[in-house]
Amino acid sequence: MLIKSMPKKKTKDGLELKVAITADSRYKFDRKQIREAVRKLLKKKGLSGKVMVSVAVGGERKMKVLKKKYLGEEGITDVLSFCQLEGEEMPDGEGVLFLGDVIVCYPQAKRQAVSFKKLLDDEIESLVLHGVLHLLGIHHD
Repeated sequence: MLIKSMPKKKTKDGLELKVAITADSRYKFDRKQIREAVRKLLKKKGLSGKVMVSVAVGGERKMKVLKKKYLGEEGITDVLSFCQLEGEEMPDGEGVLFLGDVIVCYPQAKRQAVSFKKLLDDEIESLVLHGVLHLLGIHHD
């Protein structure tokens, strides 16, 4: 996996956000769109200060391993999230609130984009935002 730079952007709303995005170079998607969507969601949810989220985009093999290891289930899924908070603020040495990790399965996102008649970038954005909501403690049945 390649690590892209982690731009941080502080705005008038007081949110200094770092979205660390990693992906295999063969997986093409709009990283700027993802960062802006995460910023908009976190702002809407009232977060401020220094916040970091990690986003990884990978393949089916990795997703199968993670799903089996952490959910005890076979197969792939479109997105997984791993919260670092569990209800408590855990700032790093610089007072950064690290929400956790969101992992998206690129091949599954691509299939879903075709099925839903969406652009791939929009489907990846939806999946990342779904994962971030889980990191914030917002879950579904």
